[in-house]
Amino acid sequence: MTQERSRLPIYATMQRIPGGLMLLPLILGAIIGTFAPDALGIGGFTTALFKNSALPLIALLIFATGTQVNMRTGGPVLATAGTILLMKTIVPATLIIILARFVGLDGIWGVSILAMLAAFDNSNGGLWLAYTGQYGEARDRGAYVASAVNDGPFFSLLFLGASGMADIPLIAFVAALVPFLLGVAVGNLDVQWRNVLKPVPNIVIPFFAFALGTGINLSSIVSGGITGLILGLIISPITGGFVYLGYRYILRRGGKSGLGFAAGTTAGNAIATPAVVAAADPTFQQYVGTATAQVAACVLISSILAPILASYFLKRAGELKPVTEDLSNPAEARL
Repeated sequence: MTQERSRLPIYATMQRIPGGLMLLPLILGAIIGTFAPDALGIGGFTTALFKNSALPLIALLIFATGTQVNMRTGGPVLATAGTILLMKTIVPATLIIILARFVGLDGIWGVSILAMLAAFDNSNGGLWLAYTGQYGEARDRGAYVASAVNDGPFFSLLFLGASGMADIPLIAFVAALVPFLLGVAVGNLDVQWRNVLKPVPNIVIPFFAFALGTGINLSSIVSGGITGLILGLIISPITGGFVYLGYRYILRRGGKSGLGFAAGTTAGNAIATPAVVAAADPTFQQYVGTATAQVAACVLISSILAPILASYFLKRAGELKPVTEDLSNPAEARL
């Protein structure tokens, strides 16, 4: 029997680009969202899948990721997630709040404290899963829970609230963890479900990335001006560098520490953070327009730059090679 060959190797091409499963659909969605915003608004399954599917598909991805975490992988996963949360969210947000004490809410160089927090204290979990799915290990993929927790406005509100500026929606923290914890429970109770859900990341990532992209208008990135561009360019080396240091000196991952740079991104949901914060505290309303445009620039730019930096450091350490492991057999996972 002759093996059927692809007329156009779309998937293989996407796999050759670091984070390509996430990055290419995101850019394509942004192009359509900018130049033909109504094309996907015809309703029915078209709108449901290509425009409104991001949150449900991300939730499914979180659940499926949880099923791959078993009792043996749990410790390394939590250690990795904790390190990412510390170095990508807590350290940068703390530094920004300290800066705010000296410069006020207006921030510096046209970048408000609101824009800094919204751009720096979260990470693009979809890109992290796409990248670590190719070059990482079980504990790296399972550490997606860090992105599930820091995605959205929770930590921005938390740190602003700690400064006496905003309310803290604790329910958002719980809501982010529930799908992951349910996935952990199901995966440990039934190995079959764990195996069934193993291919989910490669299936859903391109679809929710495209849906997120449709919400990014390229003109808003331009309107963010040079400040949005600069902010986007420094997020990956600074916050990715923090996570790299965490991988190297806390987790002791050696050559694999370059993976840390893949966390140096801004989540797509962060575009809504300035408006959410302003709804909680009208003091921030004056910053919302500019901050939103700047954060949108960061989403796109950091999604491109982070995998490039991660690949550079992995290649330099001789670790830029796809990792294949059987997650259904913990003994074979490299922990």
